[in-house]
Amino acid sequence: MTDDLVTQAWVVDTPGPMATSPLRRVRRTVPSPTAEEILVEVLACGVCRTDLHLAEGDLPPRRPQCTPGHEIVGRVLAVGAAVRDFQPGDRVGAAWLAGTCGVCRYCRSGHENLCPKSRYTGWDIDGGYAGHTVVDARYVYRLPEDWPEDELAPLLCAGIIGYRALLRADLPPGGRLGLYGFGASAHLTAQLAIAQGATVHVLTRGENARRLALELGAASAGPATASPPEPLDAAILFAPAGELVPVALAALDRGGTLSIAGIHLSDIPTLNYARHLFQERTVRSVTANTRADGRAYLAEAARIRPRVHVQRYGMGQADRALTDLATGQVNGVAVLLPD
Repeated sequence: MTDDLVTQAWVVDTPGPMATSPLRRVRRTVPSPTAEEILVEVLACGVCRTDLHLAEGDLPPRRPQCTPGHEIVGRVLAVGAAVRDFQPGDRVGAAWLAGTCGVCRYCRSGHENLCPKSRYTGWDIDGGYAGHTVVDARYVYRLPEDWPEDELAPLLCAGIIGYRALLRADLPPGGRLGLYGFGASAHLTAQLAIAQGATVHVLTRGENARRLALELGAASAGPATASPPEPLDAAILFAPAGELVPVALAALDRGGTLSIAGIHLSDIPTLNYARHLFQERTVRSVTANTRADGRAYLAEAARIRPRVHVQRYGMGQADRALTDLATGQVNGVAVLLPD
């Protein structure tokens, strides 16, 4: 019966700068869920920098006319024949990781984020910039009913990726953490790290972002290229700016680790071995997340209940939300809500 369901959806038409209007809003028929899938009515969808990279062509499109959006909070409308964990009416979240092969050595060893056949919401399959979408129930999270949709949505990528980036940074208990860039993911990661006992120093270009960082408990907040007030045990680079890699490495204490959280990064300048890498400093990338990461972070978020700084847009304003993100006008995280 869902074959006749028509929804409004944004698609990436011709990737390019936001000034060229790469997104187009269309009406499309929503497919019925297959055996392992669920049909979801979208209640909120966070706007991630990855969506911007896809719209502007930094990430090559995996399929034409794909609908972006991978921070989806929704309500189950229908379930496939093999789905046992969800039923119509359940509140669920769909995140970036949309599918894996389940049989490769990465999947079998707990590293499904590295699966060569991994698929992603809003890149390989249609995402949440729409009224409805269909997702694989095996990659969906059950969400609490007592949390506003617009505050839950950013947890599903900004929160989860920040959690994995923090793990990859090897921050010691009570350590000193530097966060480079302070958007959607960093403002959630800062609160998690502070709740775990870390001292957090924020380095970012925006004055509004620096003010927000201090409001959320950061020990200091300065310009992106400045030196923190003390050596760092670990750092996370959230800004997609390769020129900040040597800056962050130079701020690390001996044995410190830099974790690079983004899916896209501009070119990294030449590193000086003695200044940036010697004394066992480490650089690590972050690739997507596992479902275990998602479950662990959502449990932590339920415990600490982070303050989610939201800028709300109607679903019909998705292009404006991405433009604001591109031009640094989003302080915290942008979230699309039904018109």
